[in-house]
Amino acid sequence: MQRLLNVFNKEYGGLHEAAYLLGAFAIFSQVLALVRDRLLAGTFGAGAELDIYYTAFRIPDFIYVTVASLVSSAVVIPFFIKRFGGGNHNEIIAARAFINSLFTAFIIFILFISIIVWIFMPFFAEIIAPGFDTDMTSKLIFLSRILLLSPILLGVSNLFGTITQSFRRFFVYAISPVVYNVGIIIGILAFGQEFGISGVVFGVIIGATFHVAIQAPTVFNEGFLPIFSKIKIYEIKEVIMSSIPRTIALSAAHLVLIFFIALASSMGEGSIAVFNFAFNLQSVPLSIIGVSYSVAAFPTLARLFVNGDRGEFISNVIEAARHIIFWSLPVLVLFIVLRAQIVRTILGTGYFDWSDTRLVAAGLALFSVSVVAQGVVLLFVRGYYAAGNTRTPLFVNIFSSAIMIISVFILLSFFREFPLFKFFIEDILRVSYLNGTEVLMLPLAFSVGSIINALILWVLFRRDFNLSVLHLRKTFFHSFAGSMFMGFVAYRFLEIFDNIFNINTFFGIFFQGLLSGILGIIAGLIFLHLLKNQEISDIWESLHHRFWRVETVAPEQNEL
Repeated sequence: MQRLLNVFNKEYGGLHEAAYLLGAFAIFSQVLALVRDRLLAGTFGAGAELDIYYTAFRIPDFIYVTVASLVSSAVVIPFFIKRFGGGNHNEIIAARAFINSLFTAFIIFILFISIIVWIFMPFFAEIIAPGFDTDMTSKLIFLSRILLLSPILLGVSNLFGTITQSFRRFFVYAISPVVYNVGIIIGILAFGQEFGISGVVFGVIIGATFHVAIQAPTVFNEGFLPIFSKIKIYEIKEVIMSSIPRTIALSAAHLVLIFFIALASSMGEGSIAVFNFAFNLQSVPLSIIGVSYSVAAFPTLARLFVNGDRGEFISNVIEAARHIIFWSLPVLVLFIVLRAQIVRTILGTGYFDWSDTRLVAAGLALFSVSVVAQGVVLLFVRGYYAAGNTRTPLFVNIFSSAIMIISVFILLSFFREFPLFKFFIEDILRVSYLNGTEVLMLPLAFSVGSIINALILWVLFRRDFNLSVLHLRKTFFHSFAGSMFMGFVAYRFLEIFDNIFNINTFFGIFFQGLLSGILGIIAGLIFLHLLKNQEISDIWESLHHRFWRVETVAPEQNEL
């Protein structure tokens, strides 16, 4: 038990060690998420039930990114670090009072909002799913009301995440999404058969409870378990003023998703499920790579900027950006080459048929085009937040969200009115003669907006922080060349294994994709080794340090 507690309370130092720890748990969490999606696909198929399920998240998600942003760790960590200072007695009291005040204000506000939304949920349901019939809308209202518990629970967990990240307790922070998916899987297996999609929603609430409960012991151990207290208006106002730009930016992104879901609800049964399955699959590398590096870098970036160490601040951003690009480009290529094998292996069971597979695979390919851009956006946004600048990401995000909405209208218009464009998209993605292919314009528009978002942030970050492109140019070309070679080898072996394995079976298509991917990766690694790639050396050095055994690092007086 003592060893287990030591693991939970271990402090992890170093960008790569922390990022790889977070990445390892992100992999575990994403594996469970894929198991979750496989169970959902096999149990319900890409049909009406899952359309309702995924749509039911939209309003609670919107509340989460707006109201719960008040206690988001991305916003609160700099304020907490500032008050905690060197960790003397008076500073600890000030930091504890700040957390208590924030917790109290959050609970009061989100309960008030949740009650209002619960009352007007029928009105919101008509807006987010205009294509649903009466029965589907009634079920949507019921499930959405249950899911209103999620932003409350996850908001409190976010506040706990401020403590665990600030004290670099990345283990307990990283395991939270793991237990969240465990809860949902419990809901599918224990309640799904008897209660249908409603049983899965009960599992979501179980998972959200796990998410907050797993961090509570560590927060308590650090002496920062929040309690209700008098609200210090000036402190709350300070946090709110800082979080408003971030909140608006996130709200814009979620409004885009709500808009996309509303469009998909009128595209035929299963369109919402196809869009969400593809979106979830492309989120796997983003969570493992982009999120892990940006989260691991954020506390260090905030501390460096507060201390005025601009040189180290830029150095950490460049280092994280190099590795995000290095890891993401091969994933982009392999996801496009192996998309059918990935989707069929993960989701191809039960009621999820071959037509569903081809549509989701095509959506995955279109989403994957922007996976590098999405990872870079996460890092640059965290960099701006660490520097106390939330306005720049706000305007860029709003602009890119507008681009997504404009793009989807243009693309849908082209798809419906110009047969040549429609046939080109369907042919290149191998979905010709399938029904419902117009849903593919949604991930394509999403990728267009994401790439524009990354390009604008890149230009602005270079201007604001004197970031040199020379530090990333070599990494990009090495990774791009290695990825192209990797994809070529993987594609050739797909053709070879097509004559060896029976791809009409699970194991046949699994081994076809797995062996092709492994041989492609090996070829890419050899190619990069011959180029004497620096990132390969960095990875080997971090693994050589045994990041899972990193000793506790005592913070200096001016840290955390």
